[in-house]
Amino acid sequence: MFVARRLLLSCKHGANQAASFLRGSGSSRRRIQSFNYSQSTRQGTHGRTDLKPQLPVGTAQTYSRSQARYAAPALALGFTGFIAFLHYNDERRAVPKGQPSSSNSGCGCGSNTTVRGPIIGGPFTLMSTQNKIVTEKDLRDKWVLLYFGYSFSPDVGPEQLKMISKAVDKLESNHDQKILPVFVTLDPVRDTPSHLQAYLKEFDDRILGLTGSASAMRQMAQEYRVYFKKVQEDGDDYLVDTSHNMYLLNPKMEVVRCFGVEYNPDDLSQEVLKEVTSLSQ
Repeated sequence: MFVARRLLLSCKHGANQAASFLRGSGSSRRRIQSFNYSQSTRQGTHGRTDLKPQLPVGTAQTYSRSQARYAAPALALGFTGFIAFLHYNDERRAVPKGQPSSSNSGCGCGSNTTVRGPIIGGPFTLMSTQNKIVTEKDLRDKWVLLYFGYSFSPDVGPEQLKMISKAVDKLESNHDQKILPVFVTLDPVRDTPSHLQAYLKEFDDRILGLTGSASAMRQMAQEYRVYFKKVQEDGDDYLVDTSHNMYLLNPKMEVVRCFGVEYNPDDLSQEVLKEVTSLSQ
């Protein structure tokens, strides 16, 4: 018993000396955390008192702060990745103006872009300027020149409609080839059937105008790989950034050619004629 008591006192004395030495020589910024031992009220099977270590009070708080410090960047990184995926999934449908596409996901509308097979397109249900329902079935058995735009376009839209009208005139008068020009609006909120009818009448009565609900227009734009987005919004006044896609569809409603904004009426009519005659041969 005496020996055990001396050993216990020696251990306590050594621990006190070590603690005093560390406190004296350590930097003011360093802290030494020690374990406090408290006696349990339970007695062991051999009558000895059990000692249980208590963790320092600041340890749990430090661990929680450490978890929060790593969790916040992880959540931010995951959210950023999700947004990037949505952005890529949407932007991969965008078609650059006048540049051919290197993938099979869409049409590049370049100067020499020929589409082989039904890569793009699909069923749709829209409303004509005469308030009649129009689907893709109504356009079958016709050669269709399909253009996506909006009536409030300040420059590109009107120029494209003028070019389409002149090209259709050349095809009918010089080659007796009828082409149905179709204008699909990307701004259905402002381009109502009556407004769209009055707008298209200024260019050509032969142009079939199509509008519809916002969801229907967006679905068709996705099927035909058309990029569009509202920009410079000021209340009800805004512009629409779009790729101005123009497609030539054969009588089976298959897209066989894409045309960019760099065409003039002569070039457009010649390229359309090439596609029509090549299918007839």
